[in-house]
Amino acid sequence: MTPSSHHFDVLIVGSGLAGLSAALLLAPHHRVAVITKRAVQEGSSGWAQGGIAAVWSKDDSFDAHVDDTLVAGAGLCDLAATRFVVEQAPQAIAWLQKMGVPFSEEDGHLHLTREGGHSARRIVHVTDATGAAVQRTLIEKVRQTPSITLFEHHTLVDLITDAKLSARKGKTPSPRRCLGLYALDEATDEVLTFSAPHTILATGGAGKVYLYTTNPDTATGDGIAAAWRAGCRVQNMEFIQFHPTCLYHPHAKSFLISEAVRGEGGRLLLPDGTRFMPQHDARAELAPRDVVARAIDFEMKKGGLDCVYLDISHQPLSFLQEHFPNIYARCLELGIDISKQPIPVVPAAHYTCGGVMADLAGRTDVNGLYAIGETACSGLHGANRLASNSLVECMVFAQATTQAIERTAPTQPPVLPAWDESRVSDADEAVVISHNWDELRRFMWDYVGIVRTNKRLERAAHRIALLQGEIQEFYAHFHVTRDLLELRNLVQVADLIVRSAQARHESRGLHFSRDYPELAPVALPTILEP
Repeated sequence: MTPSSHHFDVLIVGSGLAGLSAALLLAPHHRVAVITKRAVQEGSSGWAQGGIAAVWSKDDSFDAHVDDTLVAGAGLCDLAATRFVVEQAPQAIAWLQKMGVPFSEEDGHLHLTREGGHSARRIVHVTDATGAAVQRTLIEKVRQTPSITLFEHHTLVDLITDAKLSARKGKTPSPRRCLGLYALDEATDEVLTFSAPHTILATGGAGKVYLYTTNPDTATGDGIAAAWRAGCRVQNMEFIQFHPTCLYHPHAKSFLISEAVRGEGGRLLLPDGTRFMPQHDARAELAPRDVVARAIDFEMKKGGLDCVYLDISHQPLSFLQEHFPNIYARCLELGIDISKQPIPVVPAAHYTCGGVMADLAGRTDVNGLYAIGETACSGLHGANRLASNSLVECMVFAQATTQAIERTAPTQPPVLPAWDESRVSDADEAVVISHNWDELRRFMWDYVGIVRTNKRLERAAHRIALLQGEIQEFYAHFHVTRDLLELRNLVQVADLIVRSAQARHESRGLHFSRDYPELAPVALPTILEP
């Protein structure tokens, strides 16, 4: 093989909880490459504050956790997937404990908090920075494991399939199988070839398709877009969860105020101090995220407000410093003392509930290609994700996928062609990319946000079609850059979101349409085929 080619047993794209868990589980018997477009710690998992949902208390039950998930999912959760995740969740927590994650304890037992939509305390956490603590622990383990090779600052360009190679040679397309991928090495500005019999997409969601998001800059839908181009179906892409409480402050980019603040008694208020959630839902501040986000959006539009307020100041200072040390410290840095005053908050795009269709072993429509975590649509989240079900989904499906790979007979993939850029040149108008990026995020926020209409969706679809033409021209004629690749993926994901939203003629969960405000009698998933 050439120096620009690499061969492994398994390729994992993404270094969040799903990807790193899979890498560590595979490491004893496989040579694993973890390919990530930033530094290994910069994915969305490290930003997760609240915790991991699992039945741990004797006062709780699997049935209760399943029921809470189904209610939040508005009739679209797959029951088998939901029960599978719920029943495997305690084992996943135990594995993280074995890895050394320092979960918060009280009187010698795991401390359990409660979040919106949950009927019991079942959120295992590390104060209010669970994701960061879990990621630190797993990254250290990965760096100490010789059979895992980290490729940081390597951006996925595209997947390589049998069908694509056959088409390039003018032959009849073979059965769809993933043989590897191309990735851009930022250090050398070279596109490298990676081959493996198994490829796992664990690239997270696509929050950056919206102007306001709690997600980091990495959340550009890379895995979803690449899988679609490779021939995979996607499901339920219209269901984008908007977290109700993102800190509203000019110097606080995407800082999330955890669901657990409301779980511990936080009240949502208008600027005049009026509490408004009881008028929107009997569960008040503990209603699921879609209900709370729509209520805030309604009150902001009705009153012409820049934000609403989340008040936890009735709790003692010692309680706040113990349970929410990072939120308390960050707000104090910005001049907000949460022990004495309410926190200004707004909704922001938070989680992609749909994604690449995958079964209970993470398998997609393309042989040898798997999708896990936020990239996938496993059926767990339905029309709205229940708080803290995401991190446990990452671990449960990492376990299931690695077990499926372990059971597969080893194969040797063919030597793959090098990336061909013999007919491209360096872009002379890179500013077009940044302008298109900004335009996309603004019209997605305006037209495909918390409340939608047919007219808004039509406008978004028209703008997306224009952008796709411009971006494809850039991709075909110029040397690829990370910015171009991310924009290409975001526009593809935006197209899938809009097409899925247009196909749903009802309001359900996270998809609310003024033109179709009623709930359809039968809950059906939205499935798009390439």
